[in-house]
Amino acid sequence: MVRLRRHVATTVLFSVLIVLLVMVSIDGMASIIDGVGDLRGDYDFPALLVHVGLTLPGSIYQNIPFSGLIGCLIGLGLLASNSELVVMRAAGLSPVRIVGFVLSPLLVLIAAGVVIGEYVQPYSEQFAEARRALLMGRQSQMASASGLWNREGDEFVHVSVMAPGGELYGVTRYRFQDGEIDEVSFAAEAVFQGDHWLEQEVSITRFGDARTSTELESSRRWESVLSPELMRLVFLEPDSLPISDLLGYARYLENQGQDASRHWLAFWNKALQPLTIASLVLIAVSFVFGPLRESTMGLRIFAGVIAGIVFSTSQQLLGPASLLYGFSPLWAVLVPVALSVVVGVVLLRRAG
Repeated sequence: MVRLRRHVATTVLFSVLIVLLVMVSIDGMASIIDGVGDLRGDYDFPALLVHVGLTLPGSIYQNIPFSGLIGCLIGLGLLASNSELVVMRAAGLSPVRIVGFVLSPLLVLIAAGVVIGEYVQPYSEQFAEARRALLMGRQSQMASASGLWNREGDEFVHVSVMAPGGELYGVTRYRFQDGEIDEVSFAAEAVFQGDHWLEQEVSITRFGDARTSTELESSRRWESVLSPELMRLVFLEPDSLPISDLLGYARYLENQGQDASRHWLAFWNKALQPLTIASLVLIAVSFVFGPLRESTMGLRIFAGVIAGIVFSTSQQLLGPASLLYGFSPLWAVLVPVALSVVVGVVLLRRAG
């Protein structure tokens, strides 16, 4: 039984890894093609390749569930084509037992996905975006469509780039007094000093009643409640944040009376990803033992792609719908998973 379990696990895991490699490669090629139009300044083609390489952990994390579905269909399809599944059934193994054989190697893949999503993806993507922005010279622009906007009292702050170490580049501060602009300053860089920021290479423009004046300072102290940790939460998209940060920041937003739906949606997507993978694997096994028992490999893969698209589309529709209509993002993630489990169980019971 141990050999049989190992044989099934190896076949399925190898198939899943091959599918994952193909999908990540396709994502990488698409990113390279899309990024060619952004080449300028020091951001040349080798720099683009480095940028794409840094974003691959996020691609791996996003593609694990779909790869699990297609890989299981291919792996079990190979076993079915060689009549090995027939022999297993004749030996008294139930479909549920075989599901256990399939899930055991995928637990390693699920654990790897959790590690990537929690400890690798957030930092690699932040470093990739900061590096690209710096190479493109975006930090020298006083007004940028990207970056972070924040308001503190009568002051509006725009930060073009935040490096993974917490350094800020391209910090523009607009200070207002009695509804009119009083001062605009631009700092090439700002470094956090524990309780304040130290701006460097600062250009300050002050607006008087009759004229404006400009002065340059090599450094200047900036008092702000913004810390590098808080800025990182604001800079990164919710899908790129670790689960622990998503939970804490969502609660913080709610305590401040702000909408935290996008962060709760990303939190439940990440927290329930193991269940998502398990439900898709259940669908794959039920397909092989049920309606696709006698089908060709091509038809199995096609059916898996369709099932994956339906699952992904349902989550992508329910997610924004939860933000729009106000129902819990948990249901937007959980409903497709529950439906997949129901369909898988029904097909397995019919096959059993």
